[in-house]
Amino acid sequence: MQALLRAARAHLVLVSICLLGAGRGIAAAANGDVAALGADERAFAAEVAREGGPSEADVLATLAGAKVQQSILDAIARPAEATKPWSAYAPIFLTDKRIDDGVAFYRANRELIERVGREHGVAPEIIVAIIGVETSYGANTGKYRVLDALATLAFHYPPRSKFFRGELKQLFLLGDGHLAYPVDALRGSYAGAMGWGQFMPTSIAKWAKDEDGDGRIDLWGSLPDITASIANYFAEHGWQQGQPVAVRAQPAADARVLPDPGLDPVYPLQQMEAWGYAPLERIDADTPSTLLKLDGEHGVEYWLVFGNFRAITRYNKSPLYAMAVFQLAQSIARGAAAP
Repeated sequence: MQALLRAARAHLVLVSICLLGAGRGIAAAANGDVAALGADERAFAAEVAREGGPSEADVLATLAGAKVQQSILDAIARPAEATKPWSAYAPIFLTDKRIDDGVAFYRANRELIERVGREHGVAPEIIVAIIGVETSYGANTGKYRVLDALATLAFHYPPRSKFFRGELKQLFLLGDGHLAYPVDALRGSYAGAMGWGQFMPTSIAKWAKDEDGDGRIDLWGSLPDITASIANYFAEHGWQQGQPVAVRAQPAADARVLPDPGLDPVYPLQQMEAWGYAPLERIDADTPSTLLKLDGEHGVEYWLVFGNFRAITRYNKSPLYAMAVFQLAQSIARGAAAP
């Protein structure tokens, strides 16, 4: 695992050296044509400059080097969470390899992960599972330049252009303390998410941490920064240490139909039981809960989910994602505890 970390750091340092000529925060585009930029890009550059970011000229120079990519637009139109049932989604993440790699990662970094978990009040196996689901423990942090991804979506994807324009603006506003590498050097997902935990720029600004104290936040090359940032995100989004995440339920034949109960845990568990959904594990009867139905391999699965499940959906709103993180975390915790 340390070898992976060193390799990732070496790659980004090499890219950084190539781009540092224009300064750490912004590397001017080598061949970009500023004159070809449209009114939207120019208005954006002026807005960034007004809000304390780089100068309008620097922003325009960087945007001129961004490349619109059709593959990014294609990818965002078909996220797995929106197109697959649980029976097809779960096997992507709950593989023997991902579990075994997670156990190995946990054991190799146990002292750090458990310390960070204690300090933030977050289950350490959840921190590991997030890294496992997002990037296979740092093995796949994304192939797209973050600049290309965010510029493509900000200016060429009308359904969510406002959101991605905000993320692109935040990228320019982060500054040296929040970015360990130049803007042009950053690589991430098709949506512009970065590092081992796949943080968007606004998440970096609000919740990422310089845990190793070196004066910058490095979500690619610093395991302390990576793990503490994820833990802090969960702490700030309602994780309650020691509380349940989800439990399978057995529905009675006459169980009350709840067409759209939502993901907010607003029903005391005893109410769910009275409606005919019996938890298969002992949970405090007053625990706030809600019902989740998944299309499993062997038919419909009924789950009672709680506040910590809702916290996982703050990281990614898909209930399939949250369930994958939860079940992967359970498997990792069992494996890490085994002799």
